[in-house]
Amino acid sequence: MDIHVPDTLWALSVLPVGTLERWSVDDGAVVALGDHLAEVRIEDALHEILAPTAGRLSIALPANSIIEPGAVLGKLVA
Repeated sequence: MDIHVPDTLWALSVLPVGTLERWSVDDGAVVALGDHLAEVRIEDALHEILAPTAGRLSIALPANSIIEPGAVLGKLVA
């Protein structure tokens, strides 16, 4: 399952870009539903990205990457 920034966060933003501030878990880590995975900054607000399902994390974008709506941050594989 792909990990995206929730569309609702982009709806509040005037600018169509944000930053993937940091990952809270390492690539390859096994996570549970709802675990804190990463933090993104959209304008001046910092938002937590939670695991949408359980699985093994595969990071697609490194920390400090510029992100746009629809960007895939990583994947969770069962």
